[in-house]
Amino acid sequence: MTITTRRRVGATVLAAACAATLAAAPATAERAEPKKPGGNPNLTTVQLLSFNDYHGHLEATDPKLTPTEDPSQTPVGGAEHLSTTLSNLRAKAGKGSSLTVAAGDLIGGSPFLSGMFHDEPAVESLNEMKLDVSSVGNHEFDEGTDELLRMQNGGCHPTDGCYFPDQPYAGADFQWLSANVVRKDDGQTLLPGTSVKTVNGVKVGFIGMTLEATPTLVSPAGVSSVDFLDEVTTANAQAAALKKLGVKSIVVLLHEGGYQTGTINGCNGISAPIAEIAAQITPEVDQIITGHTHQGYICSLPDPAGNSRLVTSAHDYGRTVTETSLVINTRNGEVVRDRSSAVNHLVARTAPKDPAITSIIDKWNTLAGPLKAEVVGTHSEDILGDSSGNRGIETPMADVVADAILAGTDGADEGGAQIAFMNVGGVREDLPMTPKYTEGSGQITYAEAFDVAPFNNLLVSIDLTGDQIRQALEQQYQPVAARGSRPTLALGVSEGFTYGWDASQPQGSRVVRGSMALDGTPIDPTTTYRVATLNFLADGGDLFTAFTQGTNRAGGPEDLANLVEYFEANPGLTAPASRVDGL
Repeated sequence: MTITTRRRVGATVLAAACAATLAAAPATAERAEPKKPGGNPNLTTVQLLSFNDYHGHLEATDPKLTPTEDPSQTPVGGAEHLSTTLSNLRAKAGKGSSLTVAAGDLIGGSPFLSGMFHDEPAVESLNEMKLDVSSVGNHEFDEGTDELLRMQNGGCHPTDGCYFPDQPYAGADFQWLSANVVRKDDGQTLLPGTSVKTVNGVKVGFIGMTLEATPTLVSPAGVSSVDFLDEVTTANAQAAALKKLGVKSIVVLLHEGGYQTGTINGCNGISAPIAEIAAQITPEVDQIITGHTHQGYICSLPDPAGNSRLVTSAHDYGRTVTETSLVINTRNGEVVRDRSSAVNHLVARTAPKDPAITSIIDKWNTLAGPLKAEVVGTHSEDILGDSSGNRGIETPMADVVADAILAGTDGADEGGAQIAFMNVGGVREDLPMTPKYTEGSGQITYAEAFDVAPFNNLLVSIDLTGDQIRQALEQQYQPVAARGSRPTLALGVSEGFTYGWDASQPQGSRVVRGSMALDGTPIDPTTTYRVATLNFLADGGDLFTAFTQGTNRAGGPEDLANLVEYFEANPGLTAPASRVDGL
């Protein structure tokens, strides 16, 4: 096949969703001799292995965790090592006593090797790792609901077809859950909302959800057929329904999280929204496994009844795994919380590579061929600032992408743009001098360019007044209630545009008055300017609704193709100096 640069062309409702999803919920039975914690014949231990925000990171190319998160500074990650780590942990628990679960963003925003092929490689790797069940995350919706259903059920891509015609994509062996994602036409969940597994003679129910703010984080058109419901309301309703079926050990898989300042096994100042959500989810839920914020933590937080409950997260990219020992009373099916515990394990690269995962990686690397290693540009110093870091600050890498957007739209026949903006969260990789793949130091390969811009966005140019530009900049900060766990999402800005930001001011007044300028000339609030950005932002993505006020919209090239062209035309790139004072 030919590989191209265009990879990806209320209460009544909730009650109906609960009934439908429980009817469709898959169940499995695994028989084994139950474990007896402390010799108590009425207790058994179910091992839950969990991870989140995998994002198709098959190859072992990710950095270590921070020294605060991991003082040992162990090299971690890579699907080959993740698979072995999971197998080793399962062996410790004993046959039939373990389940492997995830909290969303398994696909989407992925590096070249998986993202180039619409994340079929990621799902193949997760099938091989024997993942049992996962919640959906916001990135599962990057290519829309129809593509998510294809990822679950299998079939050839509607545009690119079958990558291996003799072995069509077979879908996910594990079940994605979407309890709070309901179809607008019939009120049914897009995918099952719950799954019940039987382990050591006890039933464990899983409720899978993504964050309610998901439609603000993906292309609106791709999720126009579904509604995203409140996480707490959904979890409480689904837990009540599970309990009516006799399921008393209940775990929520939630793609939403918080931030803390300790090690991956700490819970130092865990933040909203997860702290607030956990405080409201019914005591019938015994553990909340979370994601989205790319953090590692092991928390014990009070439920609404005041009893401690595990709330965990396993960082990101398959670099850590959470092992929960869920102690359950076999006589009444209830979790014994004061005997249950959890710990985050590093996925150390000293773990042997799983040859089955190596085979998957080799298969897709062979198909990728020379395109992956093609050198498309150079840089002479580190250009940093990918989305796995702080998305609430100006970054050199986001500014570089904004420069590329402007370069692709500034011509009179290209859109006539004067200013360009790029969301920091959409910049998925940076350009360190240390090689990521097999390229030389300072070389930029096509695979690296793809890693920076994997979302298949289109460039657009629009008319905005100076005041509308100010409104868009003010929307970089919005309260947690609106945007979830990342209230500040910064915009990279193109060369020539500058402004000041004062975070001490209230929402809506943080752009310093009179500070916006273009090539040194103050921006006039009533003057119209041509602004270029991604269609994602122009359509109001990330809650930047001010961009939707734009008029005289003109289309432009696909973002990856444009970025590659910019790299080719500008060898020896350096990190731009700051263009925003205070952000």
